[in-house]
Order: sequence, then structure tokens, then C-alpha cells
Amino acid sequence: MPEATARWKAAQAASDQLWQVVRPTALEERPVPERHRLIFYFGHLEAFDWNLLAPALDLKPFRPAWDKLFAFGIDPVDGQLPSEPASAWPEGDEVRAYNHEIRQRLAAALAQRGVAAGELAQRLNVAMEHRWMHAETLCYLLHNLGYEHKRRGPAPPNGGRKQPPAEPVAVPAGEVTLGQPDRSVFGWDNEFAAQRVRVEGFAADRHKVTNREYLAFVEAGAAPPHFWRRTGNGWRYRGMFAEVPLPLDHPVYVTQAEASAYAGWRGRRLPTEAEWHRLAFGTPEGRERSYPWGETAPARMDGNFDFRSWDPAPVDHHPETASAWGAEDLMGNGWEWTATPFAPFPGFTPFPFYPGYSADFFDGRHFVLKGGSARTAACLLRRSFRNWFQPHYPYLYAGFRCVS
Repeated sequence: MPEATARWKAAQAASDQLWQVVRPTALEERPVPERHRLIFYFGHLEAFDWNLLAPALDLKPFRPAWDKLFAFGIDPVDGQLPSEPASAWPEGDEVRAYNHEIRQRLAAALAQRGVAAGELAQRLNVAMEHRWMHAETLCYLLHNLGYEHKRRGPAPPNGGRKQPPAEPVAVPAGEVTLGQPDRSVFGWDNEFAAQRVRVEGFAADRHKVTNREYLAFVEAGAAPPHFWRRTGNGWRYRGMFAEVPLPLDHPVYVTQAEASAYAGWRGRRLPTEAEWHRLAFGTPEGRERSYPWGETAPARMDGNFDFRSWDPAPVDHHPETASAWGAEDLMGNGWEWTATPFAPFPGFTPFPFYPGYSADFFDGRHFVLKGGSARTAACLLRRSFRNWFQPHYPYLYAGFRCVS
């Protein structure tokens, strides 16, 4: 089996595993009000693959109405909440049969055609990484699903220990490479074309802002984050499978607006995308690393990424992943908000077969996130990858660090 097809099937197996968390009766639930019901996501991954790959494989539709029904999600916080009844969606068993038929037809056609370099290979990479991204999105939804609708899993790790104070790290001026320099290597359209950007010197937090640090902001009058819940005895964190006392040494998960407000309260600010790159990948000698720690692939490194945990870990738990400047926890354990609006790089060209993937969000209302979370696949931890969301969307595994 060609390598690309094997990686596609590995992504399928990973997304299948996530559905094992959901009790069958919960597919009609809508755990996030701004999103579709879970049944949509159950059908969406296969419908996306079909709509993307079938035309390139000369396959004819067999359920065109469903291909359209499951084609597109909802941009979160778009002003209106979906309100259709559960009865508007097909039954879970029907969607399961639809999914199975799509996989069978696509696998047979790919085996017959083969996957060489070119547009078909690019489409298969899009299908694979789209699935990995939705596997993380599904975790956001499942995190908000009532515990009674989920099969039990591990409780969040204890995070009550005292975190040692850490001095900010100094990052001297230098140049960074934003984007993907090699078009022969797969990247999403917004990763091209590569550009060199000058960054002035700055100081940055060594670690992500913790729950303990953010708690002082809340006690000063700020609203609590989405993942916190007030009890008579203090604050608790809502983990994927259980609530626990607020883990004070874990990164706080907040919106971009909340992160900006906290940074301003401290007399500081969020980094730009270019500053974050300099902090994560720059070196004193001027070259740039592929990852903060060097060239070793994430699969061979310890870290809270690539689906290794359901919840965050202490921010200083993996010092071996530090950047050349000593900043820790830059990959995994929570995406990091930047102050940079999501916009095209000079030379941007949309995918001809998926023109709206990035361009639909170049609206000044989305902001770039970098790094990754515990539920981010290893293939998405590449230096050029860009995530983006609106500034008030509260469900992400997204933290931040301050700079000055």
C-alpha cells in the first residue's frame, strides 16, 4: 500500500477511536451551541473525503443529497445559532452504512489507480490532514458533552504543586521564515509563499500563563474562563472525563480576547506570529530549527501532543522541549494565541479544488494560533502550520504567553 494511502488509513483509525468515547444515544446531542449536532461530524469526515477524492477518481455519487448535507460545518460565532431539531438528521446506523460505503469505494479506486505525485496525491494529503484537524475539533465538542453521554476515561492529572518562578527569556533581534519554503512538500494554501521577516528584540514568558497566574486576574474582577467552574470551596476544572480541583500549574485555556486582556492587565501584550516564530525556532547562530528543540521528529520526543493525553499537563513538565532561548512548552499542551490577524502571505494561491479553505477567513476577524495541543496530530506540528479562530470562541485548547 502506498505510503500516502497508509497514512490516510491511520488517520481514519484514529478518528474511529474517538467515536468510541460517545455513547450511541448521544449522536443527536449538540454539546457546543454554535456547532452542528454530533451526527453531522459523524458523517462529515467521510463526506469530505468523498467530495474531494471521488471527482479525481471518476467515481459517481451514490447519495448526492447526503454528500451535500454533510459537506460543510459552521464557522463558530457567526452570529446565529443553529436550531434545527434532531429529527432533521439521519439515524446513526444509516450514517454508519454511508461512511462504510464511501471508504470501500474510495479504497478500491485508490488501489486501482495508485497515488503518484500530482493533484490526486495533494488531495489525499488534504483529506488526511483535514481528518486530523477534525479529530481535534471533535475533542472540543466531546469535552463539552455531558459526562453521562461519554464512556469513562482517565481523570485529568493532579496539578496542585507549587510551580517554581521562572524569569522571562530574552530573545535578540533577528529574522524568521514564515511559511513553507518548499512547494514540493505538502502544506495548506495559507502556508505559502515563504517570506523572511525582521523581528526586533523582546522578552517572553518562559512558560504558558498558568491557571494560578490567571486566577489573580479573575480575583481582580475578570470573568472566569470557560473550562472553570465555581464551587463553594473554590474553582474546579472541567476535564474531558471528570471535574477536578483547578490544577494551578497547568496552562489556562482562554479566548484570544481574554488573553489580550490579561496581557494588558500585566502591562504586556501577546506576541505577533513572527515573534512567536523567533521565540520557538530561532537560534543565536541565526539558523532556524524545524521544532523548538531541534530536528528530532515529535514522535521520538516526550511532550503533551499527538493524542497522548486528554487534558493539559504542568507547563514545566517537558523542559527537554525548550527552544534555543529557553522557552518551554511551545509545542503541545495548548495552542498559543498571537496578536496577528489571519491573512495571506505574499504570493498566496488558493487550492484550485478547495478555493475557500483559507480565503473565506481572511476577514480580519480571525487570529493566528501556533504550537499545538495535547490533541494535535504530530504531522500538524510542522513549523509552517497555522491555526486560526475568532477571538471570542471559548472551547479551544488554547493558552498564551506574554511578551514585552
